[in-house]
Amino acid sequence: MKDMALWNEGDWVAAIATVILGAFLAGGLAIAASRKEEALGHPKGLYMLFFAEMWERFSFYGMRGILIFYLVQHWAFSQGEGNLILGAYGSMVYITPVLGGWLADRYLGQRKAVLFGGILLALGHLFMAFEGTGGQDDPTINVFWMALALIIVGSGFLKANISVMVGQLYKLTDSRRDAAYTIFYMGINVGAAAGTILVGYLGQTVGWAYGFGLSGIGMVAGLIVFVLGKNALRGAGEAPSLLPKNKELLIYIGGFAAVAVMWFLIQYRDVIQLLLIVCGVGLLGYVLFEAFKLPKQPRERIFAILFLIALNPLFWGLFDQAPGSLNIYTDEHIDTGNIPASVFQSINPIYIILFAPLFAGLWQFLGKRGLEPSAPAKFALALFQVGAGFLVFAWGAQSVGMEAMTPVIFLFLIYLLHTTGELCLSPVGLSAMNRLAPKFMASLIMGAWFYMTAVGSFVAGKIGEATGGESGEMSKELTLSIYGQIGWIAIGVGVVVLAVSPIVKKWMHLDTLGDDNVGDDLRGGEEVGEPQAAGMHPEVRS
Repeated sequence: MKDMALWNEGDWVAAIATVILGAFLAGGLAIAASRKEEALGHPKGLYMLFFAEMWERFSFYGMRGILIFYLVQHWAFSQGEGNLILGAYGSMVYITPVLGGWLADRYLGQRKAVLFGGILLALGHLFMAFEGTGGQDDPTINVFWMALALIIVGSGFLKANISVMVGQLYKLTDSRRDAAYTIFYMGINVGAAAGTILVGYLGQTVGWAYGFGLSGIGMVAGLIVFVLGKNALRGAGEAPSLLPKNKELLIYIGGFAAVAVMWFLIQYRDVIQLLLIVCGVGLLGYVLFEAFKLPKQPRERIFAILFLIALNPLFWGLFDQAPGSLNIYTDEHIDTGNIPASVFQSINPIYIILFAPLFAGLWQFLGKRGLEPSAPAKFALALFQVGAGFLVFAWGAQSVGMEAMTPVIFLFLIYLLHTTGELCLSPVGLSAMNRLAPKFMASLIMGAWFYMTAVGSFVAGKIGEATGGESGEMSKELTLSIYGQIGWIAIGVGVVVLAVSPIVKKWMHLDTLGDDNVGDDLRGGEEVGEPQAAGMHPEVRS
């Protein structure tokens, strides 16, 4: 055992993360062992989903935190190309939930879709541990592409559907829904924080295989929790009708075939860009086609959904500089001491854990007094903050001189502003998708939300590629110049969104939104149950 005096900062961070993760696991086991249907005022199924998603996020964010360094340092891609691959990978992770959500809505049900997705994810993360000798001429790189493809398709089956299952545990008028999504949200970020710390620390200091291997172990743990917690779900996420075994098997075979398609696409990023455009137009056309079949109020709710979704590419294109260009900047231009740069990816989820309950309480406090901003107004606030984050960071770096290392305090400040911006957009947006979408389109709309996040990830890759300039290697001066430009663009768009937010708020028709009993979507939003309280927003990011 190490002498305590010899422990460095990274050792302490990893130890603290392990203790926190262990505490949450112990709490989950205690809840699972209880014979009661509810625990701490909520269905036990919530906590099963909490822990399954916590481990999945542990794997996803842990792997993503070191991926840019793995691409550049192990596979010898340029920094610009590495950013573009990272963006393409992120975009595919978020686009596949459109198809996964549709398959769950029509055939599999959310539970089986999540289970199948979890299996693919576990395989993908474990295959990431096969690192070979490195360099793009190493044949093992094909195993790497396959691992990314498995994670992409697995995320498609899991990502949108597990969020939908949380809502299925409650009635639309259940006052516990907001608190439930807040709990679920905390699980996501506990997993993200622990994953970026532990996987990042192992990957950058011990070896890539150790970091990625730990991600795989985490995903297997999440899968086990989900399987063991089936009874606690009380039927949530089951298929709409009994699907013949042969048809169900065809879906699974199609899933593995999709892995082969993704293996090809991730290596040819220009094709992904074309697909994003074509599929985006097709998805928009389909949603509008369905919307115009509906009466006035649910139709206008679809218009409000589309407005909010359209802002995703800008916000996430900027926000997702964190695992790419900002990660490299941290490694090269910020004095991090003995802590690997990837560990600083944990700042965002740690801030989320600290501030999510405060924001949830703030919205509730303002809502009771009729002062809570509308969803589109919160989106404007989010754009203001993500833009301000880049401006503060660029100013801080330039204020000490271009030859000096950027003080680490400005890294904490950009993450702070981006996190508070995220809390104004991500949970609010997911709440709006879950609440405003007609029941028969629930998972598709959630998938559409993730689709536009996919576009944002690809935009992030293009911005990251631009910071590499013509040489492909990041320039500090060029990076800070680009950060300043995108910061002002975000603030400008935020002003426009704030100006039109009253119109979008009217389209939401929150005063007539009630529990959804089959015919509710067809009667123009007439109340079936109690009216849904305006200003109640589940706090969830996935």
